[in-house]
Parts: sequence; structure tokens; C-alpha cells
Amino acid sequence: MPVSRVSQQLIASLLLALSLLAWPTWAAAPLDAAGLQDQPVSLTAFVGLLEDPERRLTLADVQRPELAARFKTDLPATSALGLGFTRSAYWLRLPLRNSSASAVQRMLAVENPRISHIQAYIPNAQGDYQALVTGCDTPASTKVYANRNFIFPITLPAESEQVIYLRMESSIGLSIPLQLWAPEAFHAHERDDYFGQAWYFGIATAMILFNLMLLVSLRDRIYLLYVVFATCTFATLAIKNGLAPDLLPAGVPLNSNIFYYAGNSLALAAMLLFMRRMLGTQQLLPRTDRVVLAMVVVYLLTPVAYAIALPLFSKAAILLNLATAFLAIAVGVAAAVKRQRSAYFFLGAFALLMFGGAMTSLRAMGVMPTNLFTVDGLQLGSALEMLLLAFALADRYNVMRREKARVREQLLHAQQQLVHTLQTSERELEQRVAERTEELQVLNSKLETLSLTDALTGIANRRRFDDLLTQEWARAQRIGAPLALAIIDVDWFKPYNDNYGHPAGDACLRQIAQTLAATVSRSSDLVARYGGEEFVFLAPMTDAAGGQAMARKVVQAITALALPHAYSPLGHVSVSLGVVSVQPSAEQTPQALLQRADAALYQAKSQGRNQAVSG
Repeated sequence: MPVSRVSQQLIASLLLALSLLAWPTWAAAPLDAAGLQDQPVSLTAFVGLLEDPERRLTLADVQRPELAARFKTDLPATSALGLGFTRSAYWLRLPLRNSSASAVQRMLAVENPRISHIQAYIPNAQGDYQALVTGCDTPASTKVYANRNFIFPITLPAESEQVIYLRMESSIGLSIPLQLWAPEAFHAHERDDYFGQAWYFGIATAMILFNLMLLVSLRDRIYLLYVVFATCTFATLAIKNGLAPDLLPAGVPLNSNIFYYAGNSLALAAMLLFMRRMLGTQQLLPRTDRVVLAMVVVYLLTPVAYAIALPLFSKAAILLNLATAFLAIAVGVAAAVKRQRSAYFFLGAFALLMFGGAMTSLRAMGVMPTNLFTVDGLQLGSALEMLLLAFALADRYNVMRREKARVREQLLHAQQQLVHTLQTSERELEQRVAERTEELQVLNSKLETLSLTDALTGIANRRRFDDLLTQEWARAQRIGAPLALAIIDVDWFKPYNDNYGHPAGDACLRQIAQTLAATVSRSSDLVARYGGEEFVFLAPMTDAAGGQAMARKVVQAITALALPHAYSPLGHVSVSLGVVSVQPSAEQTPQALLQRADAALYQAKSQGRNQAVSG
């Protein structure tokens, strides 16, 4: 005769009671998951916890009686297990039962995206354990359920008991918020959670775009620094909350703790630079400004340390971040005491940000409990900070606009006074300007003449020669005409100058210059003093024969002066010339022409002087 439905339920209840009596005394009482409805259940009071300092234990190891007895089951009923900064791995044993007559679906949620490695061992329909390996330091594709946290769907057969094992370790502070949800309630919570995330990142995006527009319109570097800071904060919080894209830069997941800590460092470096600009610490607090710059350098170097050994530096990073928070507040207070207007906005904005960041950091260190303010404290503080700083930057813009209007008004008033002054003294000013202009023209003419004339000889100087050589070279190259150049040196001039005296030497040079000017007399030609006892002449439209003829005339004219020179073998002053004539081309330069003339001059001197040699 078939057993009635009531009898079946009584037998099942009896078997369940017997199984509870047989449950080991060291095991936590199983949670009945059948009654879950709209609210989740925190599982910290239902799990057993086992530390694995060597990180070598396997599932088979922790199931052995001697290790199973070491699970701690008297854990407090908190929202999360705060284990602080630890290198150990931790095993969690979670007994669950289903007292209902039908299978139930539940969602096991580990709501901390910053746990590096998670291994979940969940029984399947055959009673074997299915191993699921995930964590923020593994690709996001390892998640069995697409969520920013780590979610494990489980199925509990009717009137059954299961034991789920979780192994967790982290390169930073380890906090384990463990909850069990009914699927419908979890999906509603998931929608609310993503709505909150979208709210924050929407605000951040709007602030970034707003300040980008201000940067483009005002060209003030402070807006660039704020955009960099807000963007780094945006990216860091996206990583912190497990919302970064599933990318593997350099083989490391973008959602990993390495990128989270590196992004945090870059965000704080940008914040310190923004603070310097906003508060003007370089002028207001010069000593403190050097400390701020040193902190910026430290933050720019820390990503390398995190990439090498994050577990070694993670706790120190939290302490550094807390020190930075206190430094920023102290700088803001000091600036406010000195009545720096922007300091009041800065203090309000960054006090909120730093308070939120401090709550998050203290939670990571296991000091603060897990709740809305410690989990999302940095995010809430950042949102409020961005809104307040938007007012601060708008106030800065208004102050700049008022200052600009004041300056414009002052300039307009000064302009009006100037116009009035000009109108009352216009004739006097015009007369003075005319007189002054005439004087300046005369002076400019004299200065131009002096700048191009040799003071001793009265002929053109080297500057005038260099300018004309360049011009004539270009013109000759353009029209395809020859250009002749000669370098003239007074023979044995040093003995003349030493023995007759410098005044006699100066008089000799003036006579030679006058003779050269008279001999090279075409209007297109130029005679110049090249330096010391050297002279040059430049003869456009003159070929080699013409240049040589002019050079010979110069030698003859100087000889005809018959200036006595007792220390010359000739008994009188003479000159040597090196003369060259070329047709300029693109392959040649004026300097090459000078070098050839100088070489010809050297040849004339070596051949006895008082002669002209063509080069």
C-alpha cells in the first residue's frame, strides 16, 4: 500500500533530525536556505574558517578529520570577515540544507571585487565537488556569473544538506562579505547596485567633460590637472568596483589589484598637483610645497613597486595614502588660515574625499566594519568632492571674470584720461614728435653710416663688405655674371708701425685707403678695410682679366705714393694682392671665394710681395 504524502513528510523530517544529531560537534550549524525571500543572509555566523599560512592545502586535506576539526565555527555575525593584510590563504566551510520538498536555487555572493584568488568547491548532482577558480587577479572570463562581484549560483536538492568550500587569498587586505540570496531578490539588488554605479560614473563623466570644455575655453592649466585627477579617479574606482574591461595589459588583468593600487597612486599624484595649482602652495607655503612635490615623485614610482611585489607594499601603500590625506587637509587648513579663497572649497571637497578614502582603507586593514560607507566610501566621497569642486572651479571662473572686468574698466578709464590729455596737448605733442622724429632720422642716418664705415680710414668696414658680398654673390648667381674679389695686405706693416709709431701707422693706413678708393673708382665697386692692415675690393661684373688689371693698378698706385719705409727691402710702403674672379653657382659659397683670394695673397707674399697674384 503506498505511503501517504503526510507519512513521507514525517519520515523525511525524522531523517533530517537524525542527520543533525549526527553532525560533528566541531561543525557550524547548517543554514536552512529554504526560507530565503527578499533579504539576503550574512553567512559569517554559519561558516567555519581555517587559516592556511603555507597556502598548500587542498580540498582533500581540509576534509580530513584532523584538519576539519581545526575550522573555527564561533565567528561573530558580522557583515564581513575582516582578516586584514595577510599572506595566508583561508578556507571557508559553509554547510547548507534545504528542508523543503523541492530543489531551490540560491546565489552565493562574495561582494568584494578585490579578492585576488577564489576557489569555490560546490557539490553537483552526483555528489562530487565542482571546482570553480576565479578572482580579480584572473581574467574576468573565469567568473561563472557575469557580475562585478563574485557570484556562485548553487542548487540545493529537496530535503538535503550540502557543504560548500571556499578558498580565498589576496595580495592586499582580505575582507570577505559572504551572503546568500534568493535569485529574484539578488537580481533586484543587482539592478539597484548597477544603477548606483551608473549614477557615480555618470557624475564623473559629466564633471570631466565640463572641465574639458573649461580647459579649451579658458586655457588654464588647473582644469587640465583636474581632468587628469578626475580621469585617474574614474579609472581607479572602475577597477576597484570590478567594472574595468576584460583586458590583459602585459599579461595582467586590468581588474587586478596591481592596476588598482597603481591607479590609486596616479590619482593621488594628480590630486597633489591639482592642489598645488589651486592653492598656490609654491608661493603661499614654499616649504610644504617641496614636501608635496616629493610625495608626487613617490607616487609616480610606486606602480613599479606594486608590479614587482604588491603583497610586500600593499599595507605601506594604505599608510602612505592615509598620510597623504592628512597632508592635504593640513595644507588646506594652512591656506585657509592665510585667507586663500580657494582653500575653503578645497577643504570641503577633499575632506569628503579623504574621509571616504580613509573609511575604505581602514576597512581593508580590518579596523572598520563592512557597510555602505566603508565599501563605497571612496566612491561617495569622490562624487561629493567632484560636485563641490565644480562649484569651486565655477567660483574661480567668476572671480577671474570679475577681475578681468575690473581691469578692463580700469584700462578704459585710463584710456579716457589719456585721450583727454592727448586732446589738450595735441599740438604741443605733434610739434615735439616732429622735432624728435627729425632728430632721430638724423641720428639714425649717422648711426647707419657709422655702423658701415671704418672709423680710422673713412671707407667701408668689414660689416658693410660682408653684407654687400652676400648681396652681390646672389645677384651674380642670378644673372650669371662674374664677380671679382681682391684681398690687399700692406707689406712689412708691423715693423713700420713699431718703428714709426702708431700715429704714423694710422696715417699710412688712411693714405692707402684713400688711394684704393681713388683707384677702384667705379660706382658699383666697393673698397673696405677688412681688418688691421688688410683691405679688400669687390668688383661686380668683372672677369679674371679685369680683376687682375685692377689689382695691378692698385699695386702701382701704392708704389707711386712713395711712402718711406726704412724697414722694407723696397725702401717704401708696398702692398700684396690676391685677386680672384668667379661666376657664382649653387655649388660654391662666398666663403670659398674669400679662401681662394686669401690663398692667392699668400702666394703673392711668398713670391716677394709688392705684386698681385690671381687665384
